[in-house]
Amino acid sequence: MTIETARLLLRPWEEADAEALYRYAKDPAVGPAAGWPVHTSVEHSREIIRTVLSEPETYAVVLRETGEPVGSAGIMPPGKGSDGDPVREREIGYWIGVPYWGRGLIPEAVEALLRRCFLDFGCDDVFCSYFDGNEKSRRVQEKCGFLPHHTVEEPRRAHFTYISRARWQKRTENRATMSFHSA
Repeated sequence: MTIETARLLLRPWEEADAEALYRYAKDPAVGPAAGWPVHTSVEHSREIIRTVLSEPETYAVVLRETGEPVGSAGIMPPGKGSDGDPVREREIGYWIGVPYWGRGLIPEAVEALLRRCFLDFGCDDVFCSYFDGNEKSRRVQEKCGFLPHHTVEEPRRAHFTYISRARWQKRTENRATMSFHSA
């Protein structure tokens, strides 16, 4: 499946993306902030594509303008509640290469994944998280309407945020109204 936004294509990772993945994932400013080690080679990146990034609902964040993957975003599958029924919530994760920080690309990708969660999967809530000190990730979540939920101290302090279906719908309606009035 491919999801299109104004500037991005969110599509499944391909082994041919290994060089582009390595270009951004070898930067120590990226992986450790997101909770994973830097990539050590193109082959390492290719293996990550095969084993981690091949999971369902995991997307390469591709610039429409160039066709180059510059990051990743995905929706983690739901867990099971204490009664064994599927939980109607998902978690979104993401990262983007340093040259693309501050351009609003990840908020654009997250908004597209929120639509998928609420409209296609019928979620009640969607969660995100960021590690202490990762202010860029915290800011993405704020821009996308996520609210603080809880903090986990171990093994590394992580802050969890969430957005409910009702909050997302209200934000979506407000943006549509603002776009209509500014047109």
